[in-house]
Amino acid sequence: MTAGTLYFIPVPLTEDTTPQQVVPPEVIQRMHSLRHFIVENEKTARHFLGASGHPVPMREITLTVLTKDTPNKDLQKLLQPVQQGMDVGLMSEAGCPGIADPGAALAAVAHHKSIRVTPLIGPSSLLLALMVSGLNGQRFTFLGYLPSDKNERIRTIKGIEFDSKKQQATQLFIETPYRNQHVLEDLIANLQAQTKLCVACNVSGKEELIVTKTVADWKKAPLPDLHKKPTVFLLLA
Repeated sequence: MTAGTLYFIPVPLTEDTTPQQVVPPEVIQRMHSLRHFIVENEKTARHFLGASGHPVPMREITLTVLTKDTPNKDLQKLLQPVQQGMDVGLMSEAGCPGIADPGAALAAVAHHKSIRVTPLIGPSSLLLALMVSGLNGQRFTFLGYLPSDKNERIRTIKGIEFDSKKQQATQLFIETPYRNQHVLEDLIANLQAQTKLCVACNVSGKEELIVTKTVADWKKAPLPDLHKKPTVFLLLA
């Protein structure tokens, strides 16, 4: 039996964005051909599928959950429908699956089993932020999440700035939304005055805010409210 294909399907980055605004028609058409999905969050996945106009009733669509807490031993079970010849879609809670997302582990298992893994076109907050940041778009590093402990986070921030200056590379990182404001305050307080800092909040959403300034200039005005808002931070020393 020929195995199916595992499709990585990007979804909107914000709740106020419709699938039709950020996902190409060809991707929606491909998604509508699928009946089985692996998702990070069932509620948001059902909302996205419904908003996209999926022709199959939700009760006839199979959703299985993959989170950061899914044991490695269960990844093979998630791929059983693909191995049985079924095409399956993988969706993150927001944006592109596989990037700062548990889908990466599933892709690794799929490659090991010689299952075809195909990325579909859609929004990535990281690349969209980098595109318009005005920072170095030819040399950059995505660092994932910063430490939650304040002292460790400050040490990490200083190390990121050192690496950026040494490599002349843009450094990108994210944080759990409820810690965004603390991260911004720590960045402003601990980075060098001439380091450039870009804050990209609610990318592609109605309340989008993307601003790049030196740290010295950030200190001259009130900071934006980033609490519980999806944000990408970028710096170039």
